[in-house]
Amino acid sequence: MTGQTIGTTMHSTQTIPLARGGTLVLGRRALVMGILNVTPDSFSDGGRHDHVAAAVAHARRMIAEGADIIDVGGESTRPGAEVVSVQAELDRVIPVIEAIRAAGMTAPISIDTYKPLVADQALQVGADIINDVHGLQGAPEMAQVAALHDAPVIAMHWDRTWTAETDILPAMTGYFRRTLEIATAAGVPAERIVLDPGFGFSKTLTQNYSILRQLTDLTRAFAEQGLLVGTSRKSMIGKLLGNQPDERLPGTLATTVQGYERGGHIFRVHDVAANVDALRVAEATVYGPPEPAGQTP
Repeated sequence: MTGQTIGTTMHSTQTIPLARGGTLVLGRRALVMGILNVTPDSFSDGGRHDHVAAAVAHARRMIAEGADIIDVGGESTRPGAEVVSVQAELDRVIPVIEAIRAAGMTAPISIDTYKPLVADQALQVGADIINDVHGLQGAPEMAQVAALHDAPVIAMHWDRTWTAETDILPAMTGYFRRTLEIATAAGVPAERIVLDPGFGFSKTLTQNYSILRQLTDLTRAFAEQGLLVGTSRKSMIGKLLGNQPDERLPGTLATTVQGYERGGHIFRVHDVAANVDALRVAEATVYGPPEPAGQTP
């Protein structure tokens, strides 16, 4: 584990092997994860990419805009969303992953699911990473699937017992320590786990912004793990600004920059190009801009 400190910011450096070969390199250069919801009812883009051709075209567009990872999801986790059966979720995500690979796109794919069978099948046809909103604490077989495929896991925090009085950092730290224990017991190395604070999931508006403000403390507590920030178009922005999901890009960019400055490695977003630009400026501000081509330091 190495890190570079500028001011008070430190981005740990990790190289995580992927399920299908290759690596995920985390460090000062932030990675952008483009959201590909193949659902009819996601809160922001439901129904826009729920046909294979449209999904593949959107994946290609996001990669062209600078996405490092494509996150494919077949079930909405917005409040009140309908629960999707395993077969229905498979019918949505498997053809899309197969088509992305058949089209020659080689970017890592994460499968956004909490169902072990969906994760297993997705990894078999071309996915590289499991993105589990239950942080390996839902279905016990999920960690076993990750171990079977040597797949890294993005483990999100979602504790439905939280209240407005919950002491945020101790509670979140305890949750993630349980996640790491489950992973280790199943044979998934702790350094293959990327933590996601789960902005918006069972958290009040005040708690969401408190978590964002205290991300540096979380990265210090889990120095061996990468950190994913997922605030794109979420209600924590809409409730603050009084706007709709498709009006939340400026607010999203503010949280992206704040998250990067506090040690975030991966940013899960809808608007890839704008977030890539914001992160380049944030990196140049924290670490200094790159030397112009043809000039020596």
